Amino acid sequence: MSPLPPSFFERPAPELARDLIGTTLLVGGVGGVVVETEAYTAEDPASHSFRGPTPRNASMFGPPGHAYVYRSYGLHWCLNLVCGAGATGNAVLIRAIRPVRGIEAMRERRGVLAERLLCSGPGRLCGALGVTGAMDGLPVVREPFLLLPREAVAEVVSGPRIGISRGMEAPWRFGLAGSPFLSRPFSKGRRGPAEIE
Repeated sequence: MSPLPPSFFERPAPELARDLIGTTLLVGGVGGVVVETEAYTAEDPASHSFRGPTPRNASMFGPPGHAYVYRSYGLHWCLNLVCGAGATGNAVLIRAIRPVRGIEAMRERRGVLAERLLCSGPGRLCGALGVTGAMDGLPVVREPFLLLPREAVAEVVSGPRIGISRGMEAPWRFGLAGSPFLSRPFSKGRRGPAEIE
């Protein structure tokens, strides 16, 4: 199966966030199926890009198809995929995956045995996949990243994002319906099939 091309990322963040559900994300050969994402745009008060470029968020204003990696609350790395047409400040946070490849490596990195807890949250995910700030700005269409298309139709549910105090009305958190690997269940959501054209 061929990796997703750079053009896959040339779309608005909410659209990409939905279309990433069901794809496979690997970092250094370790990873699994994306089951939860969140979209952020430059017009969104919850986004790091809302107040314009800074040294911290510079990657968000770079070309689509690159990683934006930041440390949350000084504790955990978070992986975002930059998107849009040009330097737009749009990105999608990868919140959770279903572990598929390199599970033993994930367990060793995280010190956790239960597969359900290895990557169910952005900080856990980055710890399991070995994502660090050194990967900020790297293209996600080349090693160590590998992003593969969906193998089947994904039933996607959406709802409010988690852990923000502004922009809460936007239903820009997306997940794979019924997945036990989500960081948190969706209490209310909109379901529907989603395919990659």
